[in-house]
Amino acid sequence: MKTNEMTLSADDLVREDERDDALFYRQPRLVAHLDAVALRTVEAIIGALVTERAPVILDLMASWDSHLPPALAPAEVVGLGLNAAELAANQALTARVVLDINSSPELPFEDAAFDVVLNTVSVDYLTRPREIVAEAARVLRPGGLLLVTFSDRFFPEKVVRRWRGSSETERIDYVEELFAAAQGFARPQVVISRGRPRPADDKYAGSGLPSDPIVAVYAARLGPSVTHRPAPDAVASAVERALPRDPRLAGPGSRPRRQYAAHDAPCCPRCGGALSKWEVPQTPFTEWDCEHMYICFNDACPYFVRGWTVMAAQGNRGISYRQMFEPDRRVFMPVPVPSPGALRDGIVA
Repeated sequence: MKTNEMTLSADDLVREDERDDALFYRQPRLVAHLDAVALRTVEAIIGALVTERAPVILDLMASWDSHLPPALAPAEVVGLGLNAAELAANQALTARVVLDINSSPELPFEDAAFDVVLNTVSVDYLTRPREIVAEAARVLRPGGLLLVTFSDRFFPEKVVRRWRGSSETERIDYVEELFAAAQGFARPQVVISRGRPRPADDKYAGSGLPSDPIVAVYAARLGPSVTHRPAPDAVASAVERALPRDPRLAGPGSRPRRQYAAHDAPCCPRCGGALSKWEVPQTPFTEWDCEHMYICFNDACPYFVRGWTVMAAQGNRGISYRQMFEPDRRVFMPVPVPSPGALRDGIVA
């Protein structure tokens, strides 16, 4: 995490379209901005992190759906957004406030009014982000949660230049810097969900594109509190349990074979799926004596999916790992990958 000396220039916060936001968002957009798997992921993250009974929630920059899990049962959900029709269509809300926080970043709420502040796929549109995150800290109770989630989809003309020109890792750094600059939060934690298959009925399902990535950055408001928030790996596990089981995974109770011949391709011990034969690249830096390894290339494998979050927690962002089997020693080991497509060109048909 960066220090609270955040550097943001005026150019960083410039947008391609500087027209009044109220005009741009005047037409209601009652559509899903992410695919169904990504939306379920956001819902599962919220369900895992909001641990209060009957929480009071502020949905900051709200639209027609707050993505709250049905079991949450909040006492109140206040939606603050730009479009009155979208807010009216949001059945989770108990109160609605129409306000352009880029023009008026002061939130119209008392200090310590909320247990949770959510900002879902909207942080990239903030032109006064430090002030707004500081306001989120003000309206949260001690121990309260600020949860910022984002993806790689947005209206390009309305995101700030700093966001548009950044990688996923740089965007995480940016959000963490906003938390730190507010000087009111504990150390932020990061959950990353990438590379999941798209739902079968998605219009891009046959294109080979994975589900929209979801990154969550969250932290507690400083102060005495007994509220417990799970660690990133526990949140990632909760997401796995909440999402539908991928049909490519083996059935319950599936286990890899205990004995292997050198030429065998065993099952993945994490998902039960078959491993692919992979040719070891012949370079001066190759440390393996064997010519082939066996790797699980199932993008829905829990080992691969949770790896993004585990590695990010260790400071290695933008990296996950796959399960690899070395036939000579008959052992499984992780192999790091920077993207879902990495290493695939070495698969032996």
